[in-house]
Parts: sequence; C-alpha cells; structure tokens
Amino acid sequence: MTQTRLPSLTGLRWIAAFMVFGFHISVVGLVDTGSAGAVLRRVFGQGAVGVSFFFILSGFVLAWSARAGDTPRRFWQRRFAKIYPNHFVTWVPALAVAILAGTTITAPIVFTNLFLVHAWVPDIDVFYGMNSVSWSLACEAFFYLMFPVVFAGLRRLPERALWPSTVATMAVIWLIPVAVRVLPEDLHYWAIWVFPVSRLPEFVLGILLARVVRAGRWPNVGTAPFVVLAVAAYIASAWLPFGFRIVAGTAIPLALLIAAVAVADVQERPFPLRTRWAVWLGEVSYAFYLLHLLGLRLVARVFGADHPVVVEVGLVLVTLGAAVFGSWLLYIWVERPAMRIFGPRRRSDAPTPQPVPADPIVPVRAGTRSGTTQ
Repeated sequence: MTQTRLPSLTGLRWIAAFMVFGFHISVVGLVDTGSAGAVLRRVFGQGAVGVSFFFILSGFVLAWSARAGDTPRRFWQRRFAKIYPNHFVTWVPALAVAILAGTTITAPIVFTNLFLVHAWVPDIDVFYGMNSVSWSLACEAFFYLMFPVVFAGLRRLPERALWPSTVATMAVIWLIPVAVRVLPEDLHYWAIWVFPVSRLPEFVLGILLARVVRAGRWPNVGTAPFVVLAVAAYIASAWLPFGFRIVAGTAIPLALLIAAVAVADVQERPFPLRTRWAVWLGEVSYAFYLLHLLGLRLVARVFGADHPVVVEVGLVLVTLGAAVFGSWLLYIWVERPAMRIFGPRRRSDAPTPQPVPADPIVPVRAGTRSGTTQ
C-alpha cells in the first residue's frame, strides 16, 4: 500500500485555526465574565501561536508537494488562485463594516491591505486594519515570492547537512527577539510578530523538515512525544518574556509535531485527526481563519459585553457555528472554483505522479501531491 497524502496535517490545521478563534474571543471581549473569562484566557491565551503553525506547515507542504519541472510562474499562479480570491471576498465586507462602524479608513490602510503588503508597514492601524488576520497573508505572499529561490537552494543541501541546517534555523528563530532590541521599543512587537522577514525562518524550517522526512532522517519514535512537547510548550510559553513568548517559545515544538504527524501519515499509522470530519474542517480552515474575527467583532458590536456567562457562551457557540457554515460556503463557492479558474492549466506533457512507498520512510518523489492544502 502507498501513501502520498497527509490527511492528519489537514486535520491539525483546524486545531490551529480553532486556537486562533479562541484567542480572538478574548480580544473582542465577547467573554469577559469573572471565572469564565479567566478560564478562557488560560486556555486560549497563547492561541495566536496557531499562526506559527500555519507558517511552518506552509513551508513543509510546499516542499513536500514540489513538482518536477515546475516553473516559478506556475507556482505563483497556483498560490494566487489559492489565497487571493478568499482574501478579496472577505476584504469587501471588512471595508463595508469599517465604514458603517465609523472606523477611520485611509488610503494606505485600504490599499496596502488589498494588495497584501500591509505587514511591511510598522503601524498598527495599517497592519491590523480592515480584516486584522490578513496581516499573515501578507507574510505568506512574501514566502511564496521567495519559495522558488529558497527551495532551489535548500534542495541542494546534502542529506548530512539537513539536521545541522534545521537546528541553525531554529536558533535564528530564538535570536530574532534579541536582534530586534536594536530597534526602538515601540517597533519590537511589529518586528517579531508581523514583519515578514522575521517570520521567514519559520517557513524555511518547514521546508527543511520536509526534506528531513523525505530523506528518511526522521527518528521513528511516533507522534506522542511531540504532541506532549507541543502542549507543554504552549502552556509553558505563557511565562516566557514577551519577545520570546509570541513566536520562539512554541515554533520549534510545533515544527517537530508537523514532521512527526507527516511521518505517521506516510506510514499509515493511526492519528486522531485523520477522520473524515477532521479533514473536512481542515479543508475549510483557511476560509474559517479569514471569516471568524469578522463574525466575532460583529456579534460583540451588536450584543455588547457583560452578559451572564450562559449568554456569552451561547453567543460564542452561535458565532462558531455561523463561521464554520460561512467557511464552507466560501470554500465551495469561492476557493475551489477560483483554483480551477485562476490556477494554471494542466500541461499535456506533465509527468504522472508516482506513488510513494509508505513504510519505511523513504524520499518522496517530486511531483506527488499532499493531502494538505495551503
């Protein structure tokens, strides 16, 4: 039997998106009642690290699914078809809501967001303007622009250099909070969390770990140790200094978890997030990520705060259900059609993807497809 898909990683995408959702419940103040608010902040206080998961997973999946004979133009066209239509469709209501709410909207806010360059501007009104979560898409756009060059260089690394290069990249992630101290203090948050160049090492780490797995250099110790490590890092990172808490404290455990789960999928070993529903939720998670904060802000604005805890929990559950339903609609009406319409046409001379032996882990042939989409 062969295994070229990575369904468990698709399921993990939903967990990451849900953690971001939980984090934003507190940000909008929808649940802020006594013990309920305290529990929410304890559970989801580090939920924003789901963005790190997406950045690392993006590098891993793009390297895993790299195609023989692909060109930068075709790669960029596929990435545009996957990412931009959903962004544009959510940008329009975000602009409408901002205007109706009387929020100050300027041309730099509107157009840098529209063209996904707002993360490069160290102004919170710009990089968090409009649909605030879209700042991460500006980082992804930069990663995609760089991928053909970065991947071409990393694929030339000899196998013996893969782990040293991976460890060096992990070290860079930890050094960034130190390096930004040369900047004025009011730029530290932007420089660590938002600045695309600072987030590039996470993407590169994903690429390197995909190569490690392909080369059969991943330790065959299962997924449980890495699940425990990721959960422990999530909890413990809350006590780190702020500069290390928001990225460095969790990025490496999340990266190791991604690689371990990919190995489990290739070897067809059991993992809870391989179920049909988990994979479905993972498939709509990108749309969910773009919609959920707009929904939370709308509900918070309409219903206000300081309700009994039962009412607050009910509002959260209704918002979650509506966001999932809206994500499904966005996925089937925009995301999938856009990939067919705007993506590159299949070339008649393209090679047929070859199956990948599932066990033991062996290098994956170029041209295979991943079950995870980014």
